[in-house]
Amino acid sequence: MIKKIATSALLASAVTLTGCATSMPVGGLLTDIQLPVGATSNAEASKTGSAKCTSILALVATGDCSMETAKKNGNITSVTHADWKANNILGIIGNYELIVHGN
Repeated sequence: MIKKIATSALLASAVTLTGCATSMPVGGLLTDIQLPVGATSNAEASKTGSAKCTSILALVATGDCSMETAKKNGNITSVTHADWKANNILGIIGNYELIVHGN
């Protein structure tokens, strides 16, 4: 009995203390961030386009968050910069958006 409890406690501790390194800030309960993706030396932007994706329970992900789709949606031929938005609640529903700025 004590061996089972010790094993369970060790396993629970290992799972709890194991971290996941990510390239962006992630909240355990809520993630609602906007980050820059990149910039170019092109002139100032006059148009904006976006592309969206959705994730459900981290099991199913749908959508097209590509740069080409965002450019097409904003009628952009020359990109000045791009931003990334992420909104995820408890890992249940995640909404992601690439926003492209350009001309």
